[in-house]
Amino acid sequence: MGQTMLATDSIYGALAECFVIIDGNRYNFMQLTNFESKYEPNIVEVSILGQVNKGHKPAGGKGTWSGTMHYNQSIMRKIMLDYQNKGVMTPFDIMVTNEDKGSTIGRQTIIHKKCLLDSIILAKFDAGEEVLEEDVSGTFESFEMPEQFTLPVGME
Repeated sequence: MGQTMLATDSIYGALAECFVIIDGNRYNFMQLTNFESKYEPNIVEVSILGQVNKGHKPAGGKGTWSGTMHYNQSIMRKIMLDYQNKGVMTPFDIMVTNEDKGSTIGRQTIIHKKCLLDSIILAKFDAGEEVLEEDVSGTFESFEMPEQFTLPVGME
C-alpha cells in the first residue's frame, strides 16, 4: 500500500486570517465568514495547418473573488460612495493567510492586488434573521504568494 495523506494536513477553514488594505490602511476583515478567489487564464484555440486538432495557448487571464460577510462594517460601502460622488473607485488589496498549526505544511499567504467591487449591498434588514450577512464579489488584477505551504508528508 502506498503513502497516504495525513488527516492532520487537511486545513481547518475557520483558522484563516483576512486583511484588506485600502489607501495604506490595513483592516482585519474578520467579518468574512467565507472567501474564495480564483485566477482563470484565457485559453485560445490555435489553428494549425496540416493538423486536424486545434492547439491551445494561454493569452491573458483574469482574477475574481467572492465571499460572504457579516453586515457590520461600512468600509466597502464607503468605496462605492466615493465612486458615486467622485467617479473613482479606490482599488484595494485582500490578503488571506491559511495556517492550521495542527498540520505539518505550515502556512500560505495570497495577496490579491488592485481589487475592485462588483457590487455591494447599501442597506439591509430582515426581521426574521438572527444575524445579517451579505455576499460580496469582485475582481483583482494580479496576485502574490509570499508564503507557500510545504509539501505534505509523502507527496515528494
